Amino acid sequence: MFSPPLPVARARVSSAAEIERPNADPGGLEASLLQLIQGHQQTSLKLRDETEKAKKDAIRTAIRVSDLLVDIVNGGVQEGFINEKRIEFESRALAATVIRFAKQTHQWLAASHAINTAIKEIGDFENWMKTMEFDCRSINAAIRNIHQP
Repeated sequence: MFSPPLPVARARVSSAAEIERPNADPGGLEASLLQLIQGHQQTSLKLRDETEKAKKDAIRTAIRVSDLLVDIVNGGVQEGFINEKRIEFESRALAATVIRFAKQTHQWLAASHAINTAIKEIGDFENWMKTMEFDCRSINAAIRNIHQP
């Protein structure tokens, strides 16, 4: 940031003849100096006001830029926070579903084990019945052999 160039002071340069006449017009020189000082003061005040105005504008612009940057960053953070909450909700729902499916699977396994046990028992009973039938036939054959003369 460069400050604007200072205005060039313009004053009448006295000639050598005027300098040699010190008492010729003392009020004119004094008035010129006063006018020059007043002009310088007015120019300085105007420059100071312009500088202050430029400084305030720069501060306002910097604040606006920082607010926009904060809004942009906060927008991304807010979106990330919303996504995080959504993911947490979905993961909790998924965990509940997994627990429900695990219980259901356990129930299915218990039911299939009960069915397998029942089938084994039926197979054992059928085998026992075949053994009993064979034993009965053997006993019947032995009794017939005994009663035959």
